[in-house]
Amino acid sequence: MAFKFVPGSRDPYSQARTGTLTTDHGDIPTPVFMPVGTGATVKAVHQRELEADSDARIILGNTYHLHLRPGIPVIRKAGGLHRFMSWNRSILTDSGGYQVFSLSQRRKISEEGVSFQSHIDGARHFLSPEDAIDIQRGLGADIMMAFDECTPYPSTLADARQSMQLTHRWLDRCLERFHATQPLYGHDQALFPIVQGGMHAVLRRESAEVIASKQAAGNAIGGLSVGEPAEVMYEMARMVCDILPADKPRYLMGVGTPANLLECMARGVDMFDCVLPTRNGRNGMLFTSEGILNIRNEKWKEDFSPIDPAGHSFVDQRYSRGYLRHLAASNEILAMQIATLHNLAFYAWLTAEARQRIEAGTFGPWKDKMTLQLERRI
Repeated sequence: MAFKFVPGSRDPYSQARTGTLTTDHGDIPTPVFMPVGTGATVKAVHQRELEADSDARIILGNTYHLHLRPGIPVIRKAGGLHRFMSWNRSILTDSGGYQVFSLSQRRKISEEGVSFQSHIDGARHFLSPEDAIDIQRGLGADIMMAFDECTPYPSTLADARQSMQLTHRWLDRCLERFHATQPLYGHDQALFPIVQGGMHAVLRRESAEVIASKQAAGNAIGGLSVGEPAEVMYEMARMVCDILPADKPRYLMGVGTPANLLECMARGVDMFDCVLPTRNGRNGMLFTSEGILNIRNEKWKEDFSPIDPAGHSFVDQRYSRGYLRHLAASNEILAMQIATLHNLAFYAWLTAEARQRIEAGTFGPWKDKMTLQLERRI
């Protein structure tokens, strides 16, 4: 079975839409949120819970981290990333471009690729566009990402153009290597190019047109949620989605809060990933339909009501806010597990509810009401 995407319903109030993305590891209804499993694990969550509790159809792994540890030879010997981590649903791998970007004091960018020091032991490594493709072939992800340079914010027009053009040249090398190689584990792999261009409208349009011309299986939008105001992010996403082909999935990388997801769905985005539900959960922040709850606050100490009365994970009704606050204050590992499960289930509910609202033609008014609630502090 080849990778495919079938668009579905369209919201009459916005550009929001539903669809079905299909890989050899199953169907994925869109819009979809992908839990981040950077190092072959979604932190604090068993694979069984990802399947049963939040019904995650696709998760994200990372080329940079898996290349450094455990190393691609180990994963190839295991039979690929799916078998290595015992996950029989879909996987998307980031090319490592953003991680290299974040190592600003440890890397050097050239036309050939990026030389960088490992954050683990300081050892020197080199990553080229070809290397990124070879590593992702070794991982066996259903969806692979092209190697790109994430343009920092803020950037001048000249600097952003230079960065974008490098990303485009690297993309051509990625595509050449992708078409010259084959999947290793008997299932199909798709390659998504990435739109860059900083926060400059002229560059975002140019990059989106270049990426659209490659006629890839899907397309990604990178370089957002890097410090710019939310309204700027939304405008860049809208502009790019207007240009990227409607018959291909659109993936906004690294975004974001629940309100960010809904606003970017309204602008035509189909796929999302972000560390917020897992990272913030481990630090005691819970996302709910009523707003944001910091479980470490003293006010929850003697609150024995459910964690989330409207919750969608088994933990929401089984445990009380007072109990979870006690676990968090005691630095118990179970606190991280409970909060992470809650947040992932909430994100899963939010995207599923958005799909239903789009199909019913009521997404726009519902989104406007929900975004106000989602950002309240309770």
